[in-house]
Amino acid sequence: MKTVVLLSGGMDSVTAFHQVGRDHEVVAALTFDYGSKHNASEIPFARLHARRAGVEHRVIDLGFMNDCFASDLLRSGGEIPDGHYAEANMKRTVVPFRNGIMLAAACGFAESVEAEALAIAAHSGDHAIYPDCREPFMRAMASAMEEGTYARIQLMRPFIDMDKATIARRGFELGINFAETWSCYKGGEVHCGTCGTCVERREAFALAGLVDPTAYLATPALPAGPADA
Repeated sequence: MKTVVLLSGGMDSVTAFHQVGRDHEVVAALTFDYGSKHNASEIPFARLHARRAGVEHRVIDLGFMNDCFASDLLRSGGEIPDGHYAEANMKRTVVPFRNGIMLAAACGFAESVEAEALAIAAHSGDHAIYPDCREPFMRAMASAMEEGTYARIQLMRPFIDMDKATIARRGFELGINFAETWSCYKGGEVHCGTCGTCVERREAFALAGLVDPTAYLATPALPAGPADA
């Protein structure tokens, strides 16, 4: 099936890109530059994986989100909080309806390049704080995409019921070098090790029983998740 993959450059989307590429014909990879603090750190890795796979890579500018939306994930927002990914304070990093906007743009692109499907790497760990990563939302978007396109574009979400540790294992099986991916919401040249996404990344490798190849500025003891606190 001819498929477009949303490829941010993070470990989830890179794993999805390679898995979908194994099972389907990936005709393009899309990255969105929406003004996040870590876009500049992610995009080179997205470009790298697409280039190696011989897949067309497009960066779509959604800069209006940085100008118009309220979120600490954006350059226009406040500081990125530290702590466990599922804690309530991480809601400050939610960009309102981000996936809805990206999926709508990607769906139009997919039909324009005569693709049949679109793949996104949303996973179960996202569900705690991101309403637009949960399966009810994804089902609604899948229905809208299918009904709203002549090609009846399908929405693939291969990781929707997986946690990040399982994704890490899948990536290891696919031969992915996770040092060539980016998670840290603070951006920069080195992962901070303490923000919610760094904590989630470190936790995933630990739970998966894999060596974490990531360089961090700090690696304090992993905080307990809210359910364990």
